[in-house]
Amino acid sequence: MSTLVKSLQESLNTSQVTTNKTARELHSKDESYHPPVTPEVVVYPYDAQDVSEIMKIAKQFDRSVYPFGLGSSLEGHVIPTEDGVSIDFSEMNRIIAVKEQDLLVKVQPGVTRTQLNKELKKYGLFFTVDPGADATIGGMAATNASGTSSVRYGIMRDQVRDLEVVLADGSVMHTGNLAAKSSSGYNLNGLFIGSEGTLGCFTELTLNVHGIPEHIVAGRAVFPTINKAVEAVVSTLHAGVPIARCELVDEPSVKKANEFSDTNYPIQPTLFLEFHGNEAGLNQDLEFMKEIVKEHGCEKIEFEQDNAARNKLWDARHNLAYAYVHGAPGKKMMVTDVCVPISELAGAIKHAREVVDASMFEGGIAGHVGDGNYHIILMFDPSSNEEIHAAAKLNEEIVKYALAVGGTCTGEHGVGLGKQKYQAKEHGESLFVMEKIKQALDPESRLNPFKLVQLKEKS
Repeated sequence: MSTLVKSLQESLNTSQVTTNKTARELHSKDESYHPPVTPEVVVYPYDAQDVSEIMKIAKQFDRSVYPFGLGSSLEGHVIPTEDGVSIDFSEMNRIIAVKEQDLLVKVQPGVTRTQLNKELKKYGLFFTVDPGADATIGGMAATNASGTSSVRYGIMRDQVRDLEVVLADGSVMHTGNLAAKSSSGYNLNGLFIGSEGTLGCFTELTLNVHGIPEHIVAGRAVFPTINKAVEAVVSTLHAGVPIARCELVDEPSVKKANEFSDTNYPIQPTLFLEFHGNEAGLNQDLEFMKEIVKEHGCEKIEFEQDNAARNKLWDARHNLAYAYVHGAPGKKMMVTDVCVPISELAGAIKHAREVVDASMFEGGIAGHVGDGNYHIILMFDPSSNEEIHAAAKLNEEIVKYALAVGGTCTGEHGVGLGKQKYQAKEHGESLFVMEKIKQALDPESRLNPFKLVQLKEKS
């Protein structure tokens, strides 16, 4: 037993520390295409004090630390880059307090989205951020997750009121308070959300929640071409229709969804839609929506108010990535993730389709087009250098286009290992400011090193 492991067991307890090969392998990877790297040891803290002790021991033995939620990330965020400690937050999964009158909830980072909404439903409330995967709240904050409902309610950064954070030296701090707004000091919430575990470990999060809408209606609008569907999205946003979800699924993806989810949707470009509100207002919104999509050649639009039918529709959309994986045994998934200004969305989707059609892959385009965020799903053979190179080149072409029109290399998946090479091009001089922040808070580059912001050399 190494002295590192022995010190961890003495500060925590033996059940919270493991060097078991299977456990370490589980923490060597996420759902991305990046190759796994096995951590030296995995620890399971119960509270902020445990995390603080782990950080102090990691400093003592000069080891890196890698925060781990459920491993559902898509850009290698949790994968170790050198010997170190993987901190698994699954034991920190308490919902600490529901403050229904303040529309707030306080949770530990290991709480999952489904677990949280199940508890909030008792109070007539729900948490809006829905990335599809049943990710942990801590992981969602680390990558600034968003998903299907962000067009109406905003992204993760908009939902966090306060964070309890353990810094690299083991000290514990809070980034905000319980007030709805503040003009006091720097916006530390904004700094830490999306920092991907490179500035500190989240041990408690206070979140905004919303009342469950009186009425929810979902629908599908089928179009002859992707361009027509995208144009309908832009017109909908310009018209001010208060749409809650607006998802694009192209023909290959609809076909995969039908096969995996036992649906029978027309294999054409389709918008998956959802509206929240009161009954009278929703009826007006739906009629307005019908007029808008008709102007853009919509061939069929159907709405579902029954809960089971709505769930079936959104399950088909949320399970799309798994549908591709299921249909390509032995292959790995690469999912692009860029976001562009709405005015550039039609051109961006057209470019993406041309790139995919010219490639060696069958790829599907889908995404949260209501806020300009879209993805291409590719399945490639990880044993083929040709396919690995071709997939990476395709990904790069999509990113370069997004950056050229004023977009970003990642709208929600985060930077991790896969998008770090685009940071200088996207951020320019501001990247040096980010590096200075990293240097100030983590001078030894101990927290998730070589991710997001890479210091020139580890101290």
